[in-house]
Amino acid sequence: MKLRRIYVEISNICNIQCSFCPVVERDNKIMSVEEFKNVLGQISPYTDEICLHLMGEPLAHPKIKEILNICDDSGIQVMITTNGILIKRYQDLLLSSKCIRQVNFSLQSYKDNFPDKDLHGYLTPILGFSLLAEKQKPDLYINYRLWNYDVDTGENEEIFQACEKFYEVEIKRVADVGGIKSKKIKGRVYLHFDSRFEWPAMDQPILGDKGRCHGMISHMGIQANGDVVPCCLDKESVINLGNVFKTDFKSIIESSRAVKMREGFQNNTLTEELCKRCSFITRFKK
Repeated sequence: MKLRRIYVEISNICNIQCSFCPVVERDNKIMSVEEFKNVLGQISPYTDEICLHLMGEPLAHPKIKEILNICDDSGIQVMITTNGILIKRYQDLLLSSKCIRQVNFSLQSYKDNFPDKDLHGYLTPILGFSLLAEKQKPDLYINYRLWNYDVDTGENEEIFQACEKFYEVEIKRVADVGGIKSKKIKGRVYLHFDSRFEWPAMDQPILGDKGRCHGMISHMGIQANGDVVPCCLDKESVINLGNVFKTDFKSIIESSRAVKMREGFQNNTLTEELCKRCSFITRFKK
C-alpha cells in the first residue's frame, strides 16, 4: 500500500483563528521532535511525501528547524501549508531545507482575522519569499490559496491586483472550482481557488451511505497526539483508527476497520457514520 501523501500534524495550535477553520476541541498538543522522528520512521515505507499540517500552524512549532532537518536527512518530501504570518522569520529555513517541495499560503486567512489592517503589509513578505524562491529554489511549488471563492467580499481583488503588479501579469478573475482550480502566475507560482466547505460532525444529519473519497486511498492523517485518521477533515478524531505511539502504523492501516473503510470507498459505500454526514464527499462524484 502506497499513499500519495500523509498529513502529520506537528501541532494543533494556530496563531490565528479563521472563520473557515472550526475551533479544535481536542487538547492542545505539540508533537515533540522524538515523537516526530518515531512517526516518520513508521510511515516512510508508505509514502514519499508528508504535509506538516492538519489543524494548527506548522511554522509556529518551536522545533520546526529540527523537524525539517530530520526530513532532510530522511529524504522525504515535505509540503507546508501556512497562513504566512511567520514567513519572514522562517524564509531562510524553508529555502535552505532540501526536503521542502511545496509551500501553500492560505491568503484568505489574513482579512478573515484582521479586516481593518492593510493587506499589503501581509502580502509583501510572502511575495518577497516567492521572489527569493525563484532565485534560490526554482523547483519549489508555491500556491496562493483563495479558498473563499464562493463568499468573496472583495478582498480577493486586492490580492489579484497585488500579484498582477508584482509579477507584471494579467490574471483572469474567473475560476472553475469544480474543475481546474489553479491559475499559473509565473514559473511554479500559482493561485489556487476553492469554495468553502462544511466540516463534518456527528451532530449533522445523515446525507447518505453511498460515496467515494480519497481518504485511505491517496492520503491519511496523523494527529499531534499520534491518533491516525482517514482524512484531514476528521479534526476531532471521530474515526480513530489507532495511535502510532501505542500501535505500529502498519498494523493500524491493515486493521479490519481500515480495510473495510478503504474497500468501501472503492465500491461507493460509506462504512463510517462521520462519512455519511460529510458533504465534502459529494465533490468526488463522477
